[in-house]
Amino acid sequence: MTESPLAPSWLSYPSDTSYLNPVMYSNGTTRQVSGEVTIGTVPVSELAATYGTPLLVVDEDDFRARARGFVEGFNRAFDSLCGGVDVYYASKSLLTVQVARWVAEEGLNMDVASGGELAIALRAGFDPAKIGLHGNNKSDQELTRALQTGVGRIVVDSLSEIYRLAALAESAGVSAPVMLRLTTGVHASTHSYIATAHEDQKFGLSMIPAPGEERSAAEQAVLAVAEHPHLRYLGLHSHIGSQIFEADGFTAAADRMLNFIAALQTQHGITTAELDLGGGYGIAYTEADRPRAPEDIADSLAEGIRATLQSLTIDCPRISIEPGRAISGPAGSTLYRVGTTKTVWVDDPTGADQPVPRRYVAVDGGMSDNPRPVLYDADYSATLASRVSQADPVLTRIVGKHCESGDIVVRDTYQPEDLDDQDLVLVPATGAYCHVMSSNYNALLRPAVVAISGGSARLIIRRETDQDLFAREV
Repeated sequence: MTESPLAPSWLSYPSDTSYLNPVMYSNGTTRQVSGEVTIGTVPVSELAATYGTPLLVVDEDDFRARARGFVEGFNRAFDSLCGGVDVYYASKSLLTVQVARWVAEEGLNMDVASGGELAIALRAGFDPAKIGLHGNNKSDQELTRALQTGVGRIVVDSLSEIYRLAALAESAGVSAPVMLRLTTGVHASTHSYIATAHEDQKFGLSMIPAPGEERSAAEQAVLAVAEHPHLRYLGLHSHIGSQIFEADGFTAAADRMLNFIAALQTQHGITTAELDLGGGYGIAYTEADRPRAPEDIADSLAEGIRATLQSLTIDCPRISIEPGRAISGPAGSTLYRVGTTKTVWVDDPTGADQPVPRRYVAVDGGMSDNPRPVLYDADYSATLASRVSQADPVLTRIVGKHCESGDIVVRDTYQPEDLDDQDLVLVPATGAYCHVMSSNYNALLRPAVVAISGGSARLIIRRETDQDLFAREV
């Protein structure tokens, strides 16, 4: 076999289909001499037999190591500049009670974006003072619970929310700790659905005055919070998007925020104690992705902030960041069992007369356990995990079992030609935004989640049953 003309330009023809690219898989994922893949020394066949498939497998030791990497790397880079960094884990990427406890034990703070995520963090015993509540449309109930439980920061997203939060805080007789999310206008190099700092989207307060306005929404918001007796102005927040590899966007956002902070101090005498620069650090889903180590990101960002501060007359505010995917994503992999296979013949895009083959391999999950391919055109990779094959690589599309033609798990991958019924396939980098975005489409049951640590696997989320489908029926 040879390289397929249907393959995308980034996908290379493999000399060895058993190779596990270490950038994409958790540190505990290896292939044994027998040919079978193990995660934390636990064979995938054992995982499938014990817990069934599809199965989200989280390498807990890898998760913890990545969390520590951000804490250590950023604190080292920023220690002399502003006394260190507060690392908030973006829990929307992967959150269970057990995961929240890992985060707490590794010394991170927690970022939540809903009342439900707040409830999970509190159920885990997370210190409320180390929790930040996000959300562009927080309900009164969510804001009230945040005030009652004493969360450390409430990230306000609009002028109207300021007035609602102020009224709730006054009614409760407390002072609400407020961060303000600003729209920096920095355009990140990512999918449009996950770019969050341009003007034409739902998040944040614009730093540009509207037509006819003297002050921007951002400036109005700072003044409103600073002047209200039941609101406590902590600082500012920025997030430019997700799955970003270049450092320039983060540095540019920091520069704009610091200049805004300096202007607030000069014009209004308002000091900004904290600056959150968000997250969005990219991970490797395919061989084409080149993620950066936390210490490299930290060094680049610290250098940019140091350069900006040299031209301003302000002290460095306390910096915080919000990695999520970069911690949870590579730590997780999804194990599927192959069912049906077929080969279809497609017109050659080079214009040759003869059609070319594409192999379709259907697995026992799909868009209900990983909707990212259909939502974002996200690319993933895969490997035959239960054995090694000497068969030729063929261009393969791994698909799910849903009644949707867009139900694609891995759009383009070279797999052994003899990949077939009952084989186990492992898809890496599914720790982020798979479990938390899973659904019961076609009434499929959501998969179990297993954590592996120290060579031992344990269930942290059980597989759903038919009875769970009826739990909310009236």
